[in-house]
Amino acid sequence: CVSRILSQTVSGRDEAFRQRVRERDRKCVITGVANPDRLIALNDWSSYHAAHIFPLSGEDWFIRNSFSRWITNRAGERDTGISSCQNGLLMLSHIHEKFDNFSISINPDDNYRIITFRDDVFNVGGRLLDPVCLDPSDENSVRDELLRWHFRQAVLANMRGAGEPVFETDFPPGSDMVGEIRNGPDAVKRMEAELFSRLGGLSL
Repeated sequence: CVSRILSQTVSGRDEAFRQRVRERDRKCVITGVANPDRLIALNDWSSYHAAHIFPLSGEDWFIRNSFSRWITNRAGERDTGISSCQNGLLMLSHIHEKFDNFSISINPDDNYRIITFRDDVFNVGGRLLDPVCLDPSDENSVRDELLRWHFRQAVLANMRGAGEPVFETDFPPGSDMVGEIRNGPDAVKRMEAELFSRLGGLSL
């Protein structure tokens, strides 16, 4: 998976990103905890971070792999789109850290269900992403393609525990279990069941 760091910088471009994400969401879209109106009036967002779904630290990779094609509100051809609010979600700061290290993710193909891959200390596993960021009529709404990318990265990041190859140790020598599942009946359901059984920390 792509390694990442907390996606915060101090450039003007990122200040615009934060403002747009704050205006759209006004709450942590993972926990549902809203920033009170009185603090919004004071422009106090000290407990909230505008989190990049695809990290700023991977902008070169974002460009090389044409992820810009998913951003529809870019400001001209030179804008890569990585700091578009379509690549952002508002989160409480401690949730942002979990999101950035792939402990928490969102599955857009399961009704935007929040998945926790490690201890669910904030009790968010199984909740649904707040719809405030999902309005299909709003050009600033978050992009499913980027949420899907993040979720796949989270699965990859959590397939191995403490550096041990736990996913492959029970495969018979010379076998292609994944290929057998993909080419067999009910491939999607069987793959989900295999992943669920092997990701011991997964919360639903």
